[in-house]
Amino acid sequence: MRLLLIGPPGAGKGTQAVRLAAHLSIPHISTGDLFREHMDRGTELGQLVGTHMRAGLLVPDEVTIELLDERLARPDTEPGFLLDGFPRNRAQANELDGILAASGSRLDAVLDLEIPDAEVVGRIAGRRVCRQDRGHVFHVEHNPPRVAGTCTICGGELYQREDDSEATVRRRLAVHHRETAPVLDHYRDRDRGLVTTLSALGPVEEVLARGLAAIGRSRVDVSGIASH
Repeated sequence: MRLLLIGPPGAGKGTQAVRLAAHLSIPHISTGDLFREHMDRGTELGQLVGTHMRAGLLVPDEVTIELLDERLARPDTEPGFLLDGFPRNRAQANELDGILAASGSRLDAVLDLEIPDAEVVGRIAGRRVCRQDRGHVFHVEHNPPRVAGTCTICGGELYQREDDSEATVRRRLAVHHRETAPVLDHYRDRDRGLVTTLSALGPVEEVLARGLAAIGRSRVDVSGIASH
């Protein structure tokens, strides 16, 4: 099963990607993980990635594509894979088509996680992070601290990261909508049944069940995957 998962920031795409991949026993492949892997290994491509990231620049498409091509050629992808974070635009989608065609394969399904912009803004802009420990995260509505502005766990100051501000979130959403729509159109043009749009609202297990049903792998009980 070769899958592509698409969704805006705040839709829970990363969470669902990990769970879907675990359920299907296929590797979860994200461009972010590939970047970190090659940077940690000190490969030539990893050094290129690090140079661009340290400068605050986007990693060039040709570098990302070369990393992805190498990853998809590894033996563990033979039974399939789940792509997360690529392609982000129509040009990348064309490159992915070429990579898969060269190996005699193609995507089996594209899952599009749909969520209202207002919900995304509420989810992300409401986050508050502890300055003393990055692992301590609260939400002003869904998981508020006992004392406003203070970490319930360690007493540290809670703050809103710049990336979580409403203005930043809305800019990220605008980019997502502008770049993602052509990607979805690309796959709809190729095969009317390839793209399935799923609601990203509701508990994690419910969203997971929708994804599994969309690819014909639905099971009654998916609770056991929640800890993966």
